Amino acid sequence: MRRLHSLLGTLRRSVLRPVARVGGDLLGLVPALIAGAGVFLIVAGLFNYLSPVAAEPNSTPTAAPSASIEAFSLPPLKSSGPSVAPSAADSPTGAIATRIKVPALGIDLAVVGNANEEFPLCDVAEYIVLDKPLAYPGLPGSTYLYAHARTGMFLPLLTEARTNDGAAMIGMWVEVYTDDNQDHVYQISQVIRHVPDNATAFDRPVAAKTDQLWLQTSEGPIGYPYKMQVLAQPVGVVAASQADAHPTGKGTVCPDAPLCTTANGTGCRRP
Repeated sequence: MRRLHSLLGTLRRSVLRPVARVGGDLLGLVPALIAGAGVFLIVAGLFNYLSPVAAEPNSTPTAAPSASIEAFSLPPLKSSGPSVAPSAADSPTGAIATRIKVPALGIDLAVVGNANEEFPLCDVAEYIVLDKPLAYPGLPGSTYLYAHARTGMFLPLLTEARTNDGAAMIGMWVEVYTDDNQDHVYQISQVIRHVPDNATAFDRPVAAKTDQLWLQTSEGPIGYPYKMQVLAQPVGVVAASQADAHPTGKGTVCPDAPLCTTANGTGCRRP
């Protein structure tokens, strides 16, 4: 009997101690595993990749832009096509951009339209005014936004572009909020400097067949012949609150804006 008790004691020491050590090691991994799982869940839950999501319960989404499309110099929401009755899938709708953020650079601006523009407004970003069809965030084609290279506007884009041709901006996120309470997230993929300030600057944006975001700002003072562009590709879409998607900024006339040449000109100074 004593021999049996001795044998059991030996088994306990030889088996239970290693098990305890293994158990302790596993328990030590639990915080790390939980932390890792938490990061995965946050990242996995952050984006519904390339798919719009439901807006927050207290928001009031709209099926189409609530502001006048003409004021934004954008094409009709339904693209032209064969003279047959279109299906729902053939008639995509979109919503206008209302706000742009580049968190890493501290950029956060309302996006407005500037009909009859003679000079860009200050303190906001704007849709580019073209006679060519550009797109809405989330739809095939280019969303093209621009702002002055000034403090509180797109100056950080120009500042970064002057160092190593803007290499540090590659990979930065850009957020574009839309009128239907969505936050479209893009990632900067290219910085293009010294773009001639003429119609050729829009060749690539106009030719785009997929969702793209283009940003533009100046490289010099009024009349400088070159601009810079930033191209960003879509990452995903998340819901936004009504307040976040509808900033109050409307822009201001820049203090050095030229005098207006027409009675209904905007962005210019009145004589």
